[in-house]
Amino acid sequence: MNNSLIIIADADAIVAQAIASDSNHHSTLILGQKLEKLRAHVIFPATAITEAITTLQRKFSDPHLAAATLEVFTDSDIVIENVDQEIIREAKKLFDPKASKKNTLFDCIVATMAKTHRADAIFSFDEWYTKLGFKLVSDLF
Repeated sequence: MNNSLIIIADADAIVAQAIASDSNHHSTLILGQKLEKLRAHVIFPATAITEAITTLQRKFSDPHLAAATLEVFTDSDIVIENVDQEIIREAKKLFDPKASKKNTLFDCIVATMAKTHRADAIFSFDEWYTKLGFKLVSDLF
């Protein structure tokens, strides 16, 4: 890997890119272009992809968009990282089931991967990550 930025992607960025009516859609496209121009190394946790696909299918009731999004991840050079027991063990330390329903184990996995990779930022619009000391991609530009 070169000296490019290391970015960990969260499901909300995937969903925002897929759903044109999402309030972060335009921002996601612009930020994605900037990351591409900088040749940033974007890592997608496998769980973020499955969370996004499930959201597209269930919340947005769009099975075709869910399938098309999954196709992008299976037929491309996108970097997908597996989530193993050690990542889950570390994520468990951040997980608080009594806290906000918005901060899930999925988010804890993203934060753990960001810590593990010493990521420069997380591609998300969830301010919870900044409370943990991480930068969001929007903070980079």
